[in-house]
Amino acid sequence: MTAEALRALHRRLPGDGPLVLPGPWDAASARAFEAAGYPALATPSAGIAASLGYEDGATPAAEMFAAVARIVRSVSVPVTADLEGGYGLPAAELVERVRESGAVGVNLEDSGPDRALKDPEAQAEWLAEVRAAAGPSLFVNARVDVYIRGASDPLAEAVARARLYASAGADCVYPIAAPPSDLPALRAGLGELPVNALAVPGGPTFTELGGLGATRATFGDGLLVRALEGVRSLAKTLRETDTA
Repeated sequence: MTAEALRALHRRLPGDGPLVLPGPWDAASARAFEAAGYPALATPSAGIAASLGYEDGATPAAEMFAAVARIVRSVSVPVTADLEGGYGLPAAELVERVRESGAVGVNLEDSGPDRALKDPEAQAEWLAEVRAAAGPSLFVNARVDVYIRGASDPLAEAVARARLYASAGADCVYPIAAPPSDLPALRAGLGELPVNALAVPGGPTFTELGGLGATRATFGDGLLVRALEGVRSLAKTLRETDTA
């Protein structure tokens, strides 16, 4: 599958609702989501970290790329990979390693390992280098971290950063954890630029997110968290019975 196939999935008509991309953390979960009929998948770095025994943000790059490659090999739909801040790799090397993994898209965040926001101009320059190295063969989702990093005016800064990143070649922007009430203003400020929203339990439905302006919906590690609730329940049940 190609980046253009993933790009085409984002070209949705008003009223279609957002593109919903489940977040597999391993090959088995990826196959389950594909079997359920989802047209593409978006790996979550936090979910993969947890599945490998790491804290969020502490997964070595080699292990993350290997995990992504296993997921890609297990399914026939396009896979976009959350690669955090790019692991300090030069743009050309990052693009080459993404190609080797088989992923056709990336999610790249604009805060660093210290959890501080990066300079937006510098981030835009780096994203432009990623685009130049990849050409059209990579779908770039630029994560905007102002809502989770304590920006004084997150809505205004999210729009400003998103516009910079779009000018640098981003296909989609992801103002992570933006409150649903801000989505209409984000949509108004970003025109036709695809906007990724975080779907959370108890939050707006997918249809409601689409009505508020979201083009696509992802879950972070939320689906793994919910799956582990089932595992814990199973483990408890096994401890309380003497039969399989």
